[in-house]
Order: sequence, then structure tokens, then C-alpha cells
Amino acid sequence: MQVLDRRKALAIAPLLRLAFRPLFLAGCGLAMLAIPLWLAALNGALGSWQPAGGWLAWHRHELVFGFGLAIIAGFLLTAVQTWTSQPGLSGKPLAGLALLWLAGRLAWLGNAPWPLLALLELGFPLLVAVLMGSTLWRVRQQRNYPVVMVLLLLAAVDGLAVYGLVQGHDGWQRQGVLAGIWLVAAMMGLIGGRVIPFFTQRGLGRATAVVPWPWLDWLLLGGSALVAVLYATGLALTASTWIGLLFGALALGHGVRLWRWHDRGLWRVPLLWSLHLAYAWLALACLGMALWHVGIGLNPSLAVHCLTIGAMAGLILAMIARVSLGHTGRPLQPPAGMTLAFILLNLAAVSRVLLVLWLPLGGLWLAGLCWVLAFALYAWRYGPMLLRARVDGHPG
Repeated sequence: MQVLDRRKALAIAPLLRLAFRPLFLAGCGLAMLAIPLWLAALNGALGSWQPAGGWLAWHRHELVFGFGLAIIAGFLLTAVQTWTSQPGLSGKPLAGLALLWLAGRLAWLGNAPWPLLALLELGFPLLVAVLMGSTLWRVRQQRNYPVVMVLLLLAAVDGLAVYGLVQGHDGWQRQGVLAGIWLVAAMMGLIGGRVIPFFTQRGLGRATAVVPWPWLDWLLLGGSALVAVLYATGLALTASTWIGLLFGALALGHGVRLWRWHDRGLWRVPLLWSLHLAYAWLALACLGMALWHVGIGLNPSLAVHCLTIGAMAGLILAMIARVSLGHTGRPLQPPAGMTLAFILLNLAAVSRVLLVLWLPLGGLWLAGLCWVLAFALYAWRYGPMLLRARVDGHPG
């Protein structure tokens, strides 16, 4: 039976053997397309062409629910096979899921009729949640049930953004996207809290990993989820000392984690320092929001871009660089150019968050250029790996 299963797995086209392959490529493709389109729209170079809701709504929505959710789905639907020892999604069902994601992107970009757009857009996160939930339920793996809850909440706030689009209510669209961003932050805290200390231990050859503090893990997850709810309801859009204290507590919690995980040796390993820097951007984003809520003159958009570029995109690039190596049977040594990619993405965050304060246009364009080059380097170096079979001959 195992021999037959192996033969069937090896008969599947390499691109469709596990979810990380098509969804990592698709997400990076959107990342490389979305920023140039947004900058072109800002420059008035796209004429009368408007996606659903306009270019601003498209820009903020697609980088969370298009790019971010594709990578999250690719990672989770691959990792769940390791977590549960159950077969991962592959073959035609995986192709169908990837095409559903693509259809949602085209529907939003092409301003499709809203019933079709809503069906395609919301179908993807709901289906990912169902796939994850059913796999975890089969083995009663309660430890990972919070992952499914975050996915369902992401689908719910995506629904709020779509409802705002249908009603022509920009505020609801914005609330849905901002809630989605902080749910992604919750997922980053949940998954990053597990893998960053583990990867650091393995990458440096240490005897043991840092022992987690479960109470801190749950507080950070619950706090990030609460922030998302506050954004979904609109309460976090106005300055509040109490919300500022919540953000301050999140910044402190993430900072404590970073301090506990730190090892001087990690700065010699690009696959490690890229993860730690991305997590530091998450703590900085929480600190920035805390300062704004308590009345210190800071543009909250800067904190949001700390989160979306430095933390979210930074952690995504660092994670997919490592996961793609491990799951294609290669040594954990990134190919030439990836260290530069990590540097470029952090430079993009610095440019969008700090340089724009002195050079608004120059900082914006430099950030866009660095972003595109970073993900182009990943696509160039890793694309052939994702399109070919594992080098060790194993399925997957």
C-alpha cells in the first residue's frame, strides 16, 4: 500500500505535490505585480482603469488577503502534513484551490460583479479553514485549533471588507483590512513563537531551544485578536489611552520574546537574522501604535507599514526561503542572492517608514523598488526548485 501511495504521489506534477509550491509562487508573483501597479496608479499612468473599489482599496486589500493569505495557506497546508502525519493537499484538489485564489485576484482587479467577486474572494479563506480544520479534527490535535480560528476570523473580516465594497462604504473596507492585518500579526506571533526559537536552535547547533512561556503565548495571541476586533468595529481608528496600553503590552511581550530568543551567533546566519529582524518590526509596529494612541504625534500609517512590510513581508520572505529548501530536500543554505533579498526588504521597510518623512516621493519609490527586487530574487532562485521534484527523490 505504501509503495502504491508513493508511486501515485510521484506521478503528480511537481508543482502540485504540496501546497507551498503553487501558493508561494503565486503569492510572490502578486507581490511583484501589486506594488508597481499601485505606484503606477498613484502616478496617474493607468488612465481610467479602476479595480473594484478603486486603487487604494485594491492596494490595501490585496497585500493582506491576496499576497499574505496565499503564503499563509501554502505554509499551513504544507505544515499540517508534518503536524498530523496525514496526507497533505496535492494534485487536482490543490490545483483547484490555487485557481480559486487566482480567480479571486482577477475578479477584484477586473471589477467583476459583486456576487461573483464575493463568492470567489471568500471561498478561498473558508476552504483553507475547512481543509485545516478537517485534517486537525481527524487526529484531534487541539494544540493547533487556534490556527483554524484565526483563519475563520480572517474570512470574517475579509467578508467585512467585501461588504464595505458592495455598499460603497470605504470605512468598512478599511476596518476589514486593518483587522485582517492584525489577525496576520496574531498568526505571526502564533507560528513565529514556535518556529523562530526552534529554527535558531537547529541553525546554530544548540543543545536545546528556548523553553516557551505558554502564558505569554496566549496573551499575545489573545491581545492581537482583540486588536483585530477593535479595528473591525472601528473602535481602534480613534486614539484611546486604553487601546494604547494594549498595544504597549503587545510591544513589551514581543520584545521579551526577542530578548529570550536572542543568540549572538544568529547574526552570522541569514536564514536566522532575517526571521529575528522581521519579528522586531512586529514589536516596533505595536510600539508605534501605542505611541499614537496615547497622543504622541506619530502617523499611524507608518506603524501599519512597519507591520506590513517589515514584519509581515519580512517574515514571509524569511520563512518561504527556509521552507522551500527543506521541503524540496535541499540543505538549509540559501542560494546566492537571498541575503541581498533580505537586506532589500528591510531597506524597503526603512524607506517606507522613515525615509518618506524627509523624502516622501523618493522614499516611496525606493521602497517599491526594493520590495520588487527582493521578491524577484526569490522567484528567480527558488522558482526552479518549486517546479521540479525533490532532489532526494521523496514525494512532496
